[in-house]
Amino acid sequence: MDQQNNDNDQKLPPRRSDHQGPSKQGKVWKIILLILLLLVTAGGAYGVRVATQVKDSADNTYVPTKKKTPTVDLAAQKPFSILLLGADTGTEGRDGYRGNSDTMILVTVDPQHKQTTMFSIPRDTAAQIIGAKSYTYQKINSAFNIGGATMAMDSVEKLLNVPINYYALIDMAGLKKMVDAVGGVDVDVPFSFVSTETGNQKFTKGKMHLNGDMALAYARMRKEDVEGDFGRQKRQQQVISAIASNVISLNSLTRVQSILDAVSASVQTNIKLSQLITMYQNYQGALKNLKQDELSGIATTVNDNGQEVAYVVNKTSELQRVSDKARTALGLEKEPLSNEETRQNSLQTQFDWNSKLDQFSYTFYPQSGSN
Repeated sequence: MDQQNNDNDQKLPPRRSDHQGPSKQGKVWKIILLILLLLVTAGGAYGVRVATQVKDSADNTYVPTKKKTPTVDLAAQKPFSILLLGADTGTEGRDGYRGNSDTMILVTVDPQHKQTTMFSIPRDTAAQIIGAKSYTYQKINSAFNIGGATMAMDSVEKLLNVPINYYALIDMAGLKKMVDAVGGVDVDVPFSFVSTETGNQKFTKGKMHLNGDMALAYARMRKEDVEGDFGRQKRQQQVISAIASNVISLNSLTRVQSILDAVSASVQTNIKLSQLITMYQNYQGALKNLKQDELSGIATTVNDNGQEVAYVVNKTSELQRVSDKARTALGLEKEPLSNEETRQNSLQTQFDWNSKLDQFSYTFYPQSGSN
């Protein structure tokens, strides 16, 4: 499960050393649907006017990858997928390194059924890191740290057998700025808690209006949630939906420009402005109809080279369910999964697959000939 550094394909600082920089306690949620939604804020020809005036900000966000992504005929309204990544950088002194993608959400956009589905992938999901210099079986959030967006996309593709066309990345600072730029977000807090991880902010069960700082604290909290990272995923999607709703409802060119100006330095994507315009023209129905899903898993602790490390492992049936649903949304035939994750699952003889938590019974088995 060794991690190997690969070339950086992003305009981001290099990976942080394990012995420098601040603690990475309490990973955060930092990703939004801005890239897909910023042109769904007005109607008709007005949208093209928006695109023209926001060109400079949009150009600043464009960062291609080395990956040869499948071509999508957007003009013909073909379905497409995008991997949303949230990097644990941008605030709390976490600058100067690439960071992990502690939020990973696979999004499928299905214009035929006018539906966009967000599949949350737990950051601790055990997965093969595709493109590493040697066999690497690790938490999937490390793929971005090791090899940028290219490796993150390749690893998720292999995990679920789903082609990924685009990516969008935002850091912590971008989340706060985005929430503030849309005037805050309204969420339904599932239970009262104090977010001790981010300055003891108080949240009360029921409806609350959150500014950027509060939204970041709400989305990153994990310790006070009995569902752990799975509960956090649900709150992440709450905030995503609230941001998307606010962006869509905007009808002011000035507000759209202010949002782009606020977050452009914190956003990267391989979606070109011309593609954004086409998405605006052809995919409004699907982008406005957001559905939520998640790759469910079982929390476990494994002995990783003598260290106790927390992971999330997924039943083969659950991996297959998400693969089937995502492929169907993209107009692809279902295919039986056969990858490193299904191989690892087939080798488990002691693990309790009916438990929500089974420690030290899941064992990683390296591939033949690997270290």
